[in-house]
Amino acid sequence: MSTLRPLGRSPIAISPIGLGCWQFSEGAGLGGSYWPTLPPETENAIVAASLAAGVTWFDTAEMYGAGHSEAALSRALLAAGKRPGDVVVATKWFPAFRTSASIRATIGERLAHLAPFGIDLYQIHQPIAFATVAAQMAAMAALVESGRIRTVGVSNFLAGRMRASHRALAALGKPLVSNQVRYSLLHRGIETNGVLDAAKELGITIIAYSPLAQGVLTGKFHRDPGLIRGRSGPRKWLGDFRRRGLEKSRPVITALEGIGAAHGATPAQVALAWLLQLHGEAVVAIPGATSVEQARENAAAADLRLTPAEIMRLDEVSRTFR
Repeated sequence: MSTLRPLGRSPIAISPIGLGCWQFSEGAGLGGSYWPTLPPETENAIVAASLAAGVTWFDTAEMYGAGHSEAALSRALLAAGKRPGDVVVATKWFPAFRTSASIRATIGERLAHLAPFGIDLYQIHQPIAFATVAAQMAAMAALVESGRIRTVGVSNFLAGRMRASHRALAALGKPLVSNQVRYSLLHRGIETNGVLDAAKELGITIIAYSPLAQGVLTGKFHRDPGLIRGRSGPRKWLGDFRRRGLEKSRPVITALEGIGAAHGATPAQVALAWLLQLHGEAVVAIPGATSVEQARENAAAADLRLTPAEIMRLDEVSRTFR
């Protein structure tokens, strides 16, 4: 995989593509029914394939199966022969209906599920909580001070709340290193709502989740629109997967297929390469994978080099999604 990128203004460096681990929820918790339940041996194989392809970091969360994803990730890393310090592990605290006291109260659970691996990046998963930004950042900074986590990030924060988080941490001598947001060729809102500009200004890494629009950018649902009906979870009811949504995104898929043919690459690889190259080192991506083949394909996208004309073409054909 290509050169590592800095994680915000921290000493941590990560591969441009990580592995998102929501699909390791194993049917448990709030988010567990979204993806099909994978057997442990498949989870282990996905992580092993990602590591072999150059992936150096993995993103999970408390709400991904109420700890099941974290435990599955730990098990898979150990099965691959990895030890603490060999990889970068990111997870998230879920703030809904909680106060900042929950950040400290639940950190033991997060560490227990991930053991023996530590938390290199701990993120506030959503912006809604029974706590101010300042209180949440103070609790996160205290975890850094105590050595229980290494760095602090947020997720789904708009520009104003991200700036406020940055200010609160800076006052405590800590950087805000990342904001994990939905970003893809079909979801380009951060380019126009101030999030991307603020992140670049403040040296905050954008972590793009759903960088393949949950599979739409692979093109397989355009080739076979009925395919989504056989998928588990609520994806089948999302607008992107309905007939009107697929027709709206078809020009993007056509462009991805044409560019991919010129490089011997898949549409998904071209979509990921565009994200990684459009903004230099400011953006990294965490596609998920439910098979070894997907994990390998995603990781290989980091080495695909698009021409300026190809990047411009994709920018133009997807501008309706900004």
